[in-house]
Amino acid sequence: MKGHPISPADAGERSRRYSIREGAFQAVMVGGGESYQSAFALLLHASAFQIGLLSALPQIVGTWAQLFSVKVLNRFHHRKTLIVVGAAGQAVVWLPLLALPLVFQDYAPWLLIACAMIYVAMGHFAIPAWNSLITDLVDPDRRGSYFGHRARLMAVTSFFSLCGAGLLLHAAETWERPWAGFAIVFLLAAASRSVSACYLARLEESTESVTREAEFHLLAFLRRERGSNFQRFLVFSGLMHVSVLIAGPYFVVYLLNHLHFTYLQYTAWLAAGMLGQFVTLKPWGLLGDRYGNKHVLTATGLLVPFLPMLYVISADFYYLIAVNFTGGVIWAGLSLGLQNYVFDAIRPEDRAKGVAVWNTVNALGWFVGAMIGSWLVAIVPSELGLLGWRLSLVSNLPFVFFISGVCRLIVSLSLLGTFREARRVEAISHRDLVAELPLIKPLAETFWGGARRE
Repeated sequence: MKGHPISPADAGERSRRYSIREGAFQAVMVGGGESYQSAFALLLHASAFQIGLLSALPQIVGTWAQLFSVKVLNRFHHRKTLIVVGAAGQAVVWLPLLALPLVFQDYAPWLLIACAMIYVAMGHFAIPAWNSLITDLVDPDRRGSYFGHRARLMAVTSFFSLCGAGLLLHAAETWERPWAGFAIVFLLAAASRSVSACYLARLEESTESVTREAEFHLLAFLRRERGSNFQRFLVFSGLMHVSVLIAGPYFVVYLLNHLHFTYLQYTAWLAAGMLGQFVTLKPWGLLGDRYGNKHVLTATGLLVPFLPMLYVISADFYYLIAVNFTGGVIWAGLSLGLQNYVFDAIRPEDRAKGVAVWNTVNALGWFVGAMIGSWLVAIVPSELGLLGWRLSLVSNLPFVFFISGVCRLIVSLSLLGTFREARRVEAISHRDLVAELPLIKPLAETFWGGARRE
């Protein structure tokens, strides 16, 4: 007896559920695997320059993989196939990424960098097709809440995966077999991505997509967007990535090599950032849906510069935990705002190429920032003196982080006002926006509500 045919609405709802579950398994890979790649590199005696390359080069290669993917998408319209190929390929690459550096130890950091480039390229190959497909399945007015819910689930899954992996690495470190801990963690990451690929294979894709991608000509697209709102947004996003990555790759070096954190302490620091994301992703998504993603970018863009500056003040473990929790809160809004602004600013038929161009700009900024950071690590002193006043730190890296913060502030103050909200949203003043910010609003309601009751 044949079952009843599934309606397009039911198929779309089922696909949205599968995408949520797929995101959870992908998050296991990210939290339990990707989060510790730099720590693995340090175990392999990678230099600060190699850590910078590990962060920067895969992003460049991944960007070209995205551009190639858009070209393929225009010829081969089965988006789900491209998505599954990228996800399955990423699962497979975990095996050489783990084994080759351990077998050929003389070239270990370089082999890790090479495998990481292939790993990121496979993941990025799937991104344009996934973005094009999932935005066809989600109502435009619910994107913020849907992606916020998905990102929130991914954040909490990453959090527990991160903690579990950290405990495994701590146990392996205690038994003086740290490589065994990384082997278990990376194999679990490979298995999780394999399950993720299975869920992606179950997404619904009609023979005629709602969004028909136009032919992709990069230079023609950029010429058409010249002087546009989207181009000004790209300048902001790219330069912000340059500024952020001056510091980004080197926190692991500072914590593990200079402050001599254990793997358990490093895990706690990472977990604090993920926890900050988890508790605020949904409020950020709702805020963007109601008042616009430009407002989210304005609020977070003016706060994110001060995060790396705080590392100059103290190296206390609990202080750094609090700083990274705050960073998770702010980065949750900035990341979600950047992603959703691209969806709002680009025509549906240009969505895949728009995402690819945005990621290209970000990756170039990522590379340039990481290389500037590696140069600053080599020349910035660990002690500063001015008019008889001296500030001496355990490492020069907090000063590099401070420079990153100054650059972020310059970018935000000079470029946030150059682009506008991309869709019609409810108006709100800057003062009221501050009162609506995640964490601030519930704290204010608790304080003022309690005062009124008294």
